[in-house]
Amino acid sequence: MDKLPIAYTPTRSLPYSIAPTGSRASPKLRFFWFCLSLLAFYALCARVFLLKDPVHSAYVPINASRIIDKCRKLDLLPGPPPNFHARKASDRFVPGTRPTLIRNATVWTGRVDGLEVIRGDVFMDRGMIRAVGEVDPGLLAEYDAGAVTTLDVNGAWVSPGADGKGVVRIIDVHSHLGVYSSPALKGSADWNSHGGPILPWLRSLDALNTHDDAFALTVAGGVTAALVLPGSANAIGGQAFTIKLRKTAERSPTSMLLEPPYDLNGTDADIPDHLRWRQMKHACGENPSRVYSNTRMDTFWAFRQAYDKARQIKEEQDAYCSKALTGQWADLGKFPEDLQWEALVDVLRGRVRVQAHCYEAVDFDDLIRITNEFKFSIAAVHHASEAYLVPDVLKRAYAHPPAVALFATHGRYKREAYRSSELAPRILTDSGLKVVMKSDHPVTNSRYLLFEAQQAHYYGLAGHVALSAVTTHAAQVLGMDHRIGYVKKGWDADLAIWDSHPLALGATPSQVFVDGIPQLAAPYVVHKPVEFQSSPKTPNFDRDAAKALEYDGLPPLLPTKADTDLVLFKNVRTIILPVEGRLTEVYIAQGGRAGIVLVKNGSISCYGEQSKCLIGDFDVTRAHVVDLRQGAITPGLLSYGAPLGLQEITQEASTGDGNVYDTMIGSVPNIVGKDTVMRAVDGLQFTGRSELLAYRAGVTQAISAPSHKEFLGGLGTSFSLGAFNKLERGAIIQEVTGLHVAVRHFGVPSVSTQIAALRRLLLSTDKTVWSHISQENMTLVVEADSADVIASLILLKGEVEDRFTAKMKMTIAGATEAHLLAKEIAQAGVGIILNPPRPFPAAWEHRRVLPGPPLSKESGISLLLAHNVTVGIGVVESSSAVNARFDAAWAALESAGRISKTEALALVSTNLEKLLGGKSYIDGMSDLVATEGGDLLGFESKVVAVISPRRVTVDLF
Repeated sequence: MDKLPIAYTPTRSLPYSIAPTGSRASPKLRFFWFCLSLLAFYALCARVFLLKDPVHSAYVPINASRIIDKCRKLDLLPGPPPNFHARKASDRFVPGTRPTLIRNATVWTGRVDGLEVIRGDVFMDRGMIRAVGEVDPGLLAEYDAGAVTTLDVNGAWVSPGADGKGVVRIIDVHSHLGVYSSPALKGSADWNSHGGPILPWLRSLDALNTHDDAFALTVAGGVTAALVLPGSANAIGGQAFTIKLRKTAERSPTSMLLEPPYDLNGTDADIPDHLRWRQMKHACGENPSRVYSNTRMDTFWAFRQAYDKARQIKEEQDAYCSKALTGQWADLGKFPEDLQWEALVDVLRGRVRVQAHCYEAVDFDDLIRITNEFKFSIAAVHHASEAYLVPDVLKRAYAHPPAVALFATHGRYKREAYRSSELAPRILTDSGLKVVMKSDHPVTNSRYLLFEAQQAHYYGLAGHVALSAVTTHAAQVLGMDHRIGYVKKGWDADLAIWDSHPLALGATPSQVFVDGIPQLAAPYVVHKPVEFQSSPKTPNFDRDAAKALEYDGLPPLLPTKADTDLVLFKNVRTIILPVEGRLTEVYIAQGGRAGIVLVKNGSISCYGEQSKCLIGDFDVTRAHVVDLRQGAITPGLLSYGAPLGLQEITQEASTGDGNVYDTMIGSVPNIVGKDTVMRAVDGLQFTGRSELLAYRAGVTQAISAPSHKEFLGGLGTSFSLGAFNKLERGAIIQEVTGLHVAVRHFGVPSVSTQIAALRRLLLSTDKTVWSHISQENMTLVVEADSADVIASLILLKGEVEDRFTAKMKMTIAGATEAHLLAKEIAQAGVGIILNPPRPFPAAWEHRRVLPGPPLSKESGISLLLAHNVTVGIGVVESSSAVNARFDAAWAALESAGRISKTEALALVSTNLEKLLGGKSYIDGMSDLVATEGGDLLGFESKVVAVISPRRVTVDLF
């Protein structure tokens, strides 16, 4: 029997039992009670029967209208209300913010598929853009005199930003700002839970640290908004939140949110007529498998279990609402929901933007099958190193293909990223998929997210698409393109004004607006050359892209050796050569007459104008001719800092030499010997992909030290990145360079213990490798960042020199805080290798960074050079070695002309080698690099050959 209505209360005894009993009742009376009982029984049966028809039910719950409203909105999809762009003020407007008129701007609007660029004005008020292009004088007349702040930017570029409206204010679709905060301290890595593989109920907002030092630096890079994701230790790591990077008066994480979901604190909130997008992190492959010791099979079964649970709840909700909406209130009960699973149910309802960390083809295939099984869409696949190889798999995704969120060149740090390609953005776009560039901050520094787009452009991605990849496309991936990502009337007043074209190397904001509020208090603006005010011309990588696909992501990278001993380079505009270890511009074409360079057996025989070069002494008819098209011949570059030649895949121990024993932290096997110092040359391996890609980018040699985790490193070595093996002629440039140690805040042993050990070793009179350092026969390279540690090292250097009355060669690498002691470092004769070249406060001992423009006039490089310190710059990741040329050029651009072209090249060649104890640039046997279309420092050029006198060859690409 169906449950009776609440309003009905039946008698406790059956109807027929109410008749009087006993012999006193007369037959008539007994007949009367019998008929009455029978009538009551039939009446009860009729009522119970009728209750089975809900149309006749008298029961309606007191909250029926709310239930009906909730049910009617179950299929409501997120999006702005119809009148959103009629709003008079942004919901993030801060009262008291002055209106701002930006005059004479070059505006990349993001419209017309990213192709629209206009010259005009931008007017902002109440946190919104009110006019773009030609601003109606009548609009300005509404304001009192002096009420509007006017900035004349003289044609500077304005771009949409991380949340906004500007030509290139940047949006980061994959960040861990605030949940992996800087400097790294206990509890700062609050992004990965170990609570299980499936955790859709967790929220990044609940871990957001507003004191992250990276916020201000990121804003200074033009980023105005970021999606803060949980980590990737879980298959479903939790919910993500979009924030604006403006500091608020409230100082809370909640006050930074951009369009948080209405049901932020539960499912019982009133549901409006429109919804806001929610975001969720998924992860496939190695990360969740590693944390939970599972296989991919386990991970995807966990996905299916979770989505099956969500589907059951959704179906129960749909069945419940089907009854409620047709008035079937009987036995309806409570709305079926579960706070832990409600976000995943919303995924199935199409209300959540799923951001999926996935690398390999197998993961994409698994993920796409699940989307079709459970009928939900993916907003973007992130990292996605193999996506360019399998675009058709992504196109099979439920509802629509996901966008692909990529690094530009960061790769090969684990097996899943081994097939990463710098050509992927271009290939994916050609395949019809949407590409966005992201930082994965702090994996890469989000301050330089625009550099990711610049690199993608350099390797073939069309300029308007490259800009869209960090603006409009990024906004679309987040479901925020109705208010950020474009420079349009009615959109948020988030803008960046740039000192050069946003795709020009080193482009830096001169001001950043978030919600119409300027974020840079006193920006230092560098006036860039006129050629940086337009989109850079870039080389042709068509053949490279075709080979990447032909060889399944692993194209052959070894160069082709010239098939003759004579190679003639023509149309050469500039020649820079090392002369006695110093870079000198020995030739520059005059009057439009380009020069030539004739090379025989890997050495230059003559150079200059063809009429003056003695080519008559050679049979040039048999020479291999290379047209450089106004290109250049410059010294090959040197890389230091990453384990080039010692580790092929960073996170795969089996692909590398391993870490040396360290007597400071453990015992050394007797067979090794207590005082043995390891040599990197003994563990070298050649033809690694990062090495060969760097070689193709003009980095012809590397100096690597033995890999070490703490104090003791060992003896560095210098080697050719283009050699096939160490037995090949010229493969080993210098067996031993300097001795490498580290003095850092490891905790155990203490800094003071490390300094004490270093003092004992350096002051010892025993004939060991340490005595060579004390007698100026070898360079001591110390990894250190803290200014306090650097000060101790300077004092120690003085002790050693006093003891042995000889100069000691000391170089400090890392050196993030070296600028604080620039004068003292110069006086002590200590060299500095800044690594990374653009600083980041990753740890406590890095926190006092000198950020450079626009936050400071000086960078660490320019300040140290101004004090006559010998400076080199290094790389942290092996895959970053390809950018040594751009790092050097960037340093020169930031200096506003105080660092010349040759000085910039020296930062990654002669200076760097001198600081590490090398000699190849002095002995006249250093490699030279030929670039087509420009010199090595520009985006317009491409390396086409390496001239190697030591290896007696010319390598062609």
